[in-house]
Amino acid sequence: MNKETRAIIVGAAQFTQNKEETKPLDPLRLMVKTSQLANDDTGVADLFEKIDAVYITNIITWPYKNAPKELSKILGLKPEQTYYPAAGGETPQLLVNRAAKAIASGKSKVVLMTGAEAIYTRHRSRVDNITLNWPERREPEHIDGEEWKGFSDFEYKYELQKPSNAYAMLETALRVASSRSLKEQRMYVGKLYERFSIIASKNPHSWTREPYTAEEITTPTPKNRYICHPYTKRLMSNPYVDQSAALIMTSENIAEKLGIEKRKRVYLMGGADLKNIINITRRPLLYNSPALREASHIALKQAGISLEDISKFDLYSCFPSMVEIARQELKIPEDDPRDLTISGGLSFFGGPFNNYSMHAIVSAVNLIRKKNSLKIMILANGGYNTKQSIGIYGMEPPALSWNNRDDTAVQQQIFANELPEPIEKAEGLLTIEAYTIKFDRSGNPTEGIVIGRLENGCRTLAIIDADPNMLLKLEHEELVGKTYKVNYNSHKDRNLICI
Repeated sequence: MNKETRAIIVGAAQFTQNKEETKPLDPLRLMVKTSQLANDDTGVADLFEKIDAVYITNIITWPYKNAPKELSKILGLKPEQTYYPAAGGETPQLLVNRAAKAIASGKSKVVLMTGAEAIYTRHRSRVDNITLNWPERREPEHIDGEEWKGFSDFEYKYELQKPSNAYAMLETALRVASSRSLKEQRMYVGKLYERFSIIASKNPHSWTREPYTAEEITTPTPKNRYICHPYTKRLMSNPYVDQSAALIMTSENIAEKLGIEKRKRVYLMGGADLKNIINITRRPLLYNSPALREASHIALKQAGISLEDISKFDLYSCFPSMVEIARQELKIPEDDPRDLTISGGLSFFGGPFNNYSMHAIVSAVNLIRKKNSLKIMILANGGYNTKQSIGIYGMEPPALSWNNRDDTAVQQQIFANELPEPIEKAEGLLTIEAYTIKFDRSGNPTEGIVIGRLENGCRTLAIIDADPNMLLKLEHEELVGKTYKVNYNSHKDRNLICI
């Protein structure tokens, strides 16, 4: 592998807008700011003139007609290629992997990647009746790739499209698979996120700088209400942030010609992008991630290292269940001293929708520049434990090139295990595999959702037909593994189980 095909990050920057900013920037201007900072970080004054590709993560807060084109116009860029993908938390790492492939193949020379969200300011403007001097909101005229739905109409009927419901259900399946009681699992996730909170408290870019104890994270209070069993607000991603990040990648050869200092060059040592079976109801198991497992093997092989060589991780932490699944698939021991986040995670650092992992990558670059021996693995997750992108960063070049690599067979093997369509109108006995109980803003339970198997082995979804008092009681009981009678209710057009 020669220097022309080895991709490196030469510029990295991130920015968190002040909560009390009197002239808050919109996402486009936040990207302008971090792109300029990333350019400054390279030490090359005229690098913008050489950028031939611009990638932007999908913006949720404030869409633009053509974000890559509008950003390029403001910055004076003339890219030959632009890329604006559909929504997904995996996209920052996917973009880095895409850029590395483009550089390796000679399709691109210098790639700018950026993203931003400003939902905190948008929310504040509504609450405080503040007029924002932002450009007009416009629906994107083009999105690259296929728009991703991620759930079936049947799953939508039971609100699995809501990430809090879906991941909470995965949490209950994980709990039983890990042989922990409800109390033990609560303590486990509390301690896990307590470590994340401490790391976030020391990060100057974090949205929440106050460290929380395990009890403060898992105990419901008016400020930390239950969203759905077993998750309180502090166990979930916080999208109400104003944050932006940017990266600039090029080849080692071009970096040398530009005179970029070696101490600034961080290699993408390995990477991979794979998907799990799309619909949750059609996955053989609810508490694993074949895509994550196989992608990590591919990335480590490309890097020429083993998991033991990784110094730190940033495991996507939209909800604890994703961290637990990642730890399980990577086979990271529970007493492993290595950090599982370098930024502080989506609950405490902040969860700027699709762009969180770009902040983690910027953090990885800065850590590696300070200590050259570090090797950091980033896991970016999209959907409902659906789309997995992995990157390994360090000061050493990859052992294997991106050229001539095809992961199609691995992907097809994962999809080949898809279960049949679930039974939409169920009758008989249902054994619960996972469940959650939803709560309203006042802390009252409103409804239970379960996923399970019928006597014939087929999957289905159902609603727990119970009053609030019974739901409160069930919140303290283990339902996974129990069997109940299920019936389709034509009036409600949903399956119901009576407890």
